[in-house]
Amino acid sequence: MSYTIPYVIEDTGRGERAMDIYSRLLKDRIIFIGTEINDQIANTVIAQLLFLRAEDPKT
Repeated sequence: MSYTIPYVIEDTGRGERAMDIYSRLLKDRIIFIGTEINDQIANTVIAQLLFLRAEDPKT
């Protein structure tokens, strides 16, 4: 099954920037899980959590 990932447009100081909705949510420290958890999904979520921790280790 194929699906389209939605994109959002945000204004930056240097113009507009398009990014997929999941990257935009992650920027706000939101991890979205829209399917059942399997090994691949678990690895993706763990990678996102590690990334967020490295971005701001105090929280």
